[in-house]
Amino acid sequence: MALAVRSLSDPFTTLIRQIDADFDALTRRANGVNNRAGTFVPPADVHRDGEDVVITLELPGIDITDGVDVEVSEGKLAISGRREAGKDDGVLVRELRGGEFRREFRLPEGVTGENVEADYDRGLLRVRVREVVRKPAAPAKIKVRGIEGS
Repeated sequence: MALAVRSLSDPFTTLIRQIDADFDALTRRANGVNNRAGTFVPPADVHRDGEDVVITLELPGIDITDGVDVEVSEGKLAISGRREAGKDDGVLVRELRGGEFRREFRLPEGVTGENVEADYDRGLLRVRVREVVRKPAAPAKIKVRGIEGS
């Protein structure tokens, strides 16, 4: 990747654009467009924390040890899993979604699985992607060498 391209492209902005695209897809699915039976899309918040980006997914009622996978592959962070649907015994209205889910977020170049950590507490999965937003390097004065004696 050329240095000029890297300096023009803020990784956080790229991540936000991907989230906007994900939100558009979420809206289409919520309105019945491209909705597959047995799937749901958990809501997500994404925020900046210094040089890190933190993605928080709402995943109540999920067995986190067997029901969720977080992986980095081919420049993407994928969070997938399954929430068991409730029993149908006497259900009059069902608004709690069950089934499979998958959320993907494009990662900036150079971000690997070593930059990612995840924790789960009270129904919220927090995935921290470390060192995504890098501070620009300070300007450096370069000494120009010339031919001696001319």
